[in-house]
Order: sequence, then structure tokens, then C-alpha cells
Amino acid sequence: MAWTTPHQATDAPPRTHEIEGRRYIDHGLVAAGVLPAATVDFLGDTLGSFSSFAVAPGSWRRTAGGGYEGVLWTLPDRGRNDPEAGLFYDYPARLERLRMTIAPATAGAIGQVTLAVDGGLELRDADGRPFTGADPDDGVAVRDGVALPVPRKGATGAGRISLDAESLQFTADGHFYVGDEYAAHVYYFDAGGRLQGVLVPPPAIRPMRDGRPYFGSLKAPHSGRRNNQGVEGMALSPDGTRLFVALQSALVQDSARGDASGRINTRVLVYDVSREPVPVQPIGHHVVQLPAYALDGEGSKADRTAAQSELRALDDHRFLLLARDGNGLGGNAAAPVFKSVLLVDIRGASNLDGSAHETGTESVLADPAATALKPGIVPARWSELLNLLDPAQLARAGLRLDGIAADDPRRLSEKWEAMDLLPALDPAHPDDWLLLVGNDNDFIARRCVMQGEACDSPLDNDNRVLVYRLTLPCP
Repeated sequence: MAWTTPHQATDAPPRTHEIEGRRYIDHGLVAAGVLPAATVDFLGDTLGSFSSFAVAPGSWRRTAGGGYEGVLWTLPDRGRNDPEAGLFYDYPARLERLRMTIAPATAGAIGQVTLAVDGGLELRDADGRPFTGADPDDGVAVRDGVALPVPRKGATGAGRISLDAESLQFTADGHFYVGDEYAAHVYYFDAGGRLQGVLVPPPAIRPMRDGRPYFGSLKAPHSGRRNNQGVEGMALSPDGTRLFVALQSALVQDSARGDASGRINTRVLVYDVSREPVPVQPIGHHVVQLPAYALDGEGSKADRTAAQSELRALDDHRFLLLARDGNGLGGNAAAPVFKSVLLVDIRGASNLDGSAHETGTESVLADPAATALKPGIVPARWSELLNLLDPAQLARAGLRLDGIAADDPRRLSEKWEAMDLLPALDPAHPDDWLLLVGNDNDFIARRCVMQGEACDSPLDNDNRVLVYRLTLPCP
């Protein structure tokens, strides 16, 4: 599907969707909050939001006044950087710990989300060394049989594993997974932040250049994940037995020639983690066709892919997927065209597990010039569940889609990359949930500091959380 003009909601919530014989209800925006862009974290760097976030297991509860509170762990990516200038910092990977409260709505106003910095956790490899956000270029180190992105001697971050963290998921016991953009690995950590194992993607997904691994982001790989399009979405099923891992957009070999609208066919892997937290092979491997859109939103031909930026699972076959354009504050000056949460169902989708599309680099495309899939490959089905581009709802949070300057802090942010799904804990409505959606501000702040150096930008792109209430049918 393609959108060539801004895809905005025009009707007022609640909005009811009948999907596969089940009723889903979008009750609209119920709360919002801001953490200023200049906020400094527990290591003294500007706190970068939110490539992903997740509420700590066991911390979510309803308060006496009808609000909520919990511990929100947030994931920054590789730190402030300027790839075109070759500028990267030796930014240690970390989780940020925030105390979150959600005050209930009052007459005429939505609820208020309050976020307070409350420490954090620095991630370490198996030998206790920090990770680095620096680009590894062609640096590779093999440790315990796993090829890892490690900058060469003399380069920024030399000897450390490069990590561009993009997705976060906790297990019930407090261990957690982190999805990476550089290698498309998924790293598994204990509750103290020490690396326990590495989930290596199948050969089709591993970035390769000239016959060897190339994990950097400055040169294009010849096959595998595209630059800056790694493990952007990841989630466990509610019972903890299935791990879903989604690439941000199409692999190199699955990208149709021409413009960026040819990247719609992304891959989603499913792993059985019921017995082993880091299994060797997936049990499911599916194609999801993402939306396409026109960058200028003026009715011209679609020329971009609304890449997915986060995933949250409802059961062993349904999940929410956040697909978005690159328009908004911190990005380009064009008005947003598409930012929506999709409900995806992989039942009935072809399973590529064990095929040449997984064990090799065979494309899923019938013709390299077009996005149509080969005969016999059936993509997962999806329906739109929540449209973020709702002018009336966003106005309640003080946000605008257009009609203001490109650097106006009220403008909706470009990158919405974090989601978490939490029970509303309402006995009268047991199927109601709160969906938290957060932006990635790319460390854009008028007063920015990274590794003791100034990294100021000409504008503030504040850290924001939007909270929606949904009715979701139980499995």
C-alpha cells in the first residue's frame, strides 16, 4: 500500500476495527509527557531518547488516585554522530532508568506523563569491557566463534564491540535482549548488564561485502541488512516462549531497483526461546510488506518506504508494528505523511525457514526491478490499528503537524521508535491496554555534551512519550 498525501485521521475516537473476526478499539490519546532535550544522564552525557523502551518487569502498578507508575528503562543508540563527516564518539552502550508516573486526565485535559532520571546500567561484554557506539568500518573480531563488529587498532572505540542499539526486551527474570543495527545481532544480557550470548542472524541477513562480513555503516554491503536498517523491532510473546526479530526495511537483495520505495519487503524472524535463550536457528521466517509513501506528500509517486521502528507481540502470531516516514522535527521540512501502528498476523504467511532465502542470499523478489514477491511467497497480513497523525489528538499534547517553522519545538518529531504495551489494570475493562509510544531525538539539543565535548545543535528535539488506550481481544 502507498500513501502520496498525508495520511491523517479525520474522525474522532473511539475508533472500532473489526479484524479477522475480532474487535479492536482505539480510544485515543490519554496522556503525554516531555523530558527536555538537554537532560543529562547518569554517565554525564546528554540523554538520548528513545530507540526503544520497556517498563521493568514487576514495576507497573495502578496508584490510589487512578494513575499509574513504573520504572521505564530506555535505550539510546550509538550516541551523537555525523556519518557524513566521519564523526563518531566512543559512546558506551547503556540503559537509562527513568521513574515514570502517569497522572489521570482532568476535565478538558489529557493525563500527564512525568519522567525523572533515576540512574542507569552500563552494558558490558562477556569479559567486562564496555561497548562502543563508534562505527567499526571493516573491523571484525571473532570471539567464541561469533564474528563481531570491533573497530581496528587506532580507530575510535578500538577493541570494543560496536553496538548501535535499537530494540529492547526484558524477560520475566530481568535479563534482557538488545537488537543491533551494525551486525543485525541480538545480544542477550543478564540483569546486571553483562553479555551472556549472541543470537546471530541467518546468512541471508548478515551484512557482507566482497565476500566477508562488513558491519560498518559508511559503505554499502553487497547483501544482507542495509546500512542503518538493522534489528529495529524485537519482542517476546506474552508467555515468553517466542522472540520476534524484525529488520527495519528490506535486505539489500530484497530491495527493488530505483528509489527507496523498493525497500518495502522486510523480514521478520521468530525464535523458540522456551528452552534456550539464544537459539541457533529461527523456527519462523516471514516477509512483511511495509507501506510506501511520497516524501513531499503532494500527490507525486511514492518514493520512500515507511520503515518499521518497533515491535510488540500480542501472542505467538500477532504483533504491533510501528511504521513511519522520515518527516518531522529533527528530519526534513516536509509535513509527516505516514506514522501508524499496524496489527500484523503471520498466520498464513510463507515460512522461509531453511530455504535459500535464509541459508543463502536468494532474493524474495520476482523481478529485481519491482517489489512483487516470487510466486509461492505469501507475506504476512496487516491492518492499521492506530494512526499517530491525528491533528486534533496531537493538539491536546501541544503538538502540530504543519503550519509552523521546521525547527519549532511544537512540531511532531521525525523518529517515533519506541513502544511498550501495558495492561490498563481496569477491572471493568480487562481487555484494555495502554500503548506507550516514544520518539528518538538523535541527541539533538541546543546544549549537548558527549564524552565531555560539546555537541550542540541549533534546535531542541525534546524526548516525548505519548500514551494511547486500546482495547485488544485476548488470544
